[in-house]
Amino acid sequence: MASGGHHGEAVTYAGLTLHKPATWHTVAGTGMCALMWFWILVRAYHDGETFLFGHAPHFEHEAKHSAHHAHGDAHGEAVHH
Repeated sequence: MASGGHHGEAVTYAGLTLHKPATWHTVAGTGMCALMWFWILVRAYHDGETFLFGHAPHFEHEAKHSAHHAHGDAHGEAVHH
């Protein structure tokens, strides 16, 4: 055995010994997994339409709004923001 000392419960499969993880490893892994899924769901909420359809709906609104202002400028009208 290597000089690593005693690691608690272990199971050996075909010469590979797997040790039971410490409780803090399990808790930290579960917490990081929850954080990852939370972040994925938040990004899907905010960017889902862009990801699925290739554009964001608010960009279309802004494009129409600026086109309207550009049209007003062409006629010499004052544009107020």
